Amino acid sequence: MKLLLRILVSVFLFVVIILPTGAWFFFPWYAQSLLDKALEGKPIRIEISDICQPDFSGIRFGSVRVVFITPPDGCNPEATSYTILLTNAFVSFRSGGDEKKEFWRLAQNPLTATILLVSDSLKIIPSSQQFTFNDENPLISFDINILAQKNLSLSLKPVSVKYRINNAAVIKENLGFDGISYNIKMSTAENWKQPLDTIRVARFSNDRKPLPVSNFTALFGSERDLINPCTLTLKHCSIELFQQKASADRIDYNLKTRQSRFILNFAEIPLNKFPGLSFGSSNKPFAKGQISGSIPVVFQDSSIIVRHAIVVGQKGSKIFSYTKENKPLLSLDLGLTKGGGDFLKNLNGTITIHKRNNQFAGVTVGDISANLCDGKITSTPVNADAEMKLKPFTVKLSNINIFDRLRLLGDFKGSLHGEINGTIPVSITKTSFITQNAQLHSTGGGTISIAPPSIKQTTSERLLGPERSEASYSFSEPSFILSREENGRTTINFRLKHLQKKTQGGEMTLLSPSGNLSLGNNHLNPNLISLYNFSTGFLDGNVAISQMNYDIAKYEGETTLQLNNIPLQKILDLQGTKKIFATGTIKGDIPIKLNKERFEILDGGMKAEQSGQIIYATTPEERAAANQGLRTTYEALSNFLYVQLISSISMAPDGQSTIAIHLKGTNPEFQGGRPIELNLNIQQNLLDLMRALSISSNVEQIISDKSLQLQKK
Repeated sequence: MKLLLRILVSVFLFVVIILPTGAWFFFPWYAQSLLDKALEGKPIRIEISDICQPDFSGIRFGSVRVVFITPPDGCNPEATSYTILLTNAFVSFRSGGDEKKEFWRLAQNPLTATILLVSDSLKIIPSSQQFTFNDENPLISFDINILAQKNLSLSLKPVSVKYRINNAAVIKENLGFDGISYNIKMSTAENWKQPLDTIRVARFSNDRKPLPVSNFTALFGSERDLINPCTLTLKHCSIELFQQKASADRIDYNLKTRQSRFILNFAEIPLNKFPGLSFGSSNKPFAKGQISGSIPVVFQDSSIIVRHAIVVGQKGSKIFSYTKENKPLLSLDLGLTKGGGDFLKNLNGTITIHKRNNQFAGVTVGDISANLCDGKITSTPVNADAEMKLKPFTVKLSNINIFDRLRLLGDFKGSLHGEINGTIPVSITKTSFITQNAQLHSTGGGTISIAPPSIKQTTSERLLGPERSEASYSFSEPSFILSREENGRTTINFRLKHLQKKTQGGEMTLLSPSGNLSLGNNHLNPNLISLYNFSTGFLDGNVAISQMNYDIAKYEGETTLQLNNIPLQKILDLQGTKKIFATGTIKGDIPIKLNKERFEILDGGMKAEQSGQIIYATTPEERAAANQGLRTTYEALSNFLYVQLISSISMAPDGQSTIAIHLKGTNPEFQGGRPIELNLNIQQNLLDLMRALSISSNVEQIISDKSLQLQKK
């Protein structure tokens, strides 16, 4: 009797889901026709196949296909059809007490029973095919009350449904959401509303490739806001980006507009966790410090809209750059600076995904703008096709005050200031980037000092030894036009208002230097840099270089300096001469060969561009002490009016030089002003001369150092 009762009750409970009668228990081959008749005119259709003969444990069937339609309402004006697919499903029944006693008490007390539905898989697909939900080995339980009516019919009332989703997956177009878990638990006691419970998504992917996003969690329930009844809300959301946690207080989804809104917050994410910055070490970090920020996001249809996002670096947050020799070169400060604002704020952009025939056809990032380093950066739309090949776009920089955040490191020191403006056309390929005529300019400038580690020396070595290699370079108002090809060939057209070099031996100022640099043009020697069409104001004249190739690995190069309109007096001043005064300008070509820290001059030549005057001021004592030939030269040059001045110069790498000067002219105060020709040959070590000129500055430095040492004692 008990077994019979179990079978009867199981049949009655199964009827709750699919049949108004239990007749098919004995005729499973009639089940589909009975289902069709029972559901005729209702917004649900059930198709079953491979029904097995029921046994004492339950009923098994090969597959179940359920199609139901949700009617339109105030939040969704259109009806939506959903298809549920179950494979290898099994339905069983259990009651809450002694089934025999419970069955005979149906007239007085309802029988509480549980229907268990298990299957190999459960799949849900909407008619729009916007997504596919798939769960392996689902277990769904239904609690119902069964009560006998006076006419001996049974009244069946659902009490609750429970479905623990575990490790399910959703596919939406190319996006994949895996490891989904959520507890569905609805009942009459809760008015069939899903209470708040935690939903989890373990992994995200695109085209089955893992994304750097994981472990999403949020609280979700079906109860809606009375003010916004069409809005579903996820609360207390968190997610991991690049293995770092981010959060959102809430995510609102509007059923009517199909729009999602949230503000993604991230705090204290280490910079060295981001791609491209994670390859450093404790001794040579590419980045240090942490960043925080918030990104307001609106997602609707195929568009993601970001408005007024902000990224803030904590104090001390920096990105580092190194030389080829892995020595520190510079750092970029991302934290708050004195008198400055946030590194990046008011970031805006709209990402639009394009489709063609329901397939991904490309993406566009438009409305791009942000406040960067107290300035503004904007871009034309960035378009990519289905294969993610980017089309060219242009970045515009306006008043970017990045110099205040740059710090020179290692052998380099200095301070920079000013704002950067310009436009950068960009084309990006799989292996490189291309730009054509990118223009950058600044009204600022700065000073860069190069100070290699000093070697301990005695006072005499410091006084009489070689000049220290410390040097500082100051510049102002730089501007660049840059082009780069896909193979890495780069040309830079540059211009500065001024460039000044200072060393212990003196200083050299170039006015309005300009020229072109070419890098990577020689595939046989990638270390070769070419300088061409260079010109600058120098010594109130002009110096130019037509072409120079310099090997930055061997420190070797050759070129010819082209001098024009150089005042002769300025040349004499460089020699430290205090007794010769001259007028007029010279021009010439000086071939130079560079080899590491040395250079040589190969048969250079100069000549006067016009006539001029030379005055060699000597004292009576000097003239009296000189021999007759030298005394005659002194007298001729005391007021020499030259009409021709030709000079040649050569210098060996050790500094030993030969200078030959040929002069033609007259001296009205010498021998009645007759024509005079002079040939002067000067042999000296120019490097020793420059070293001698620097002794006084060495003495000053030594005195300064001694003074500092005494102050520290």
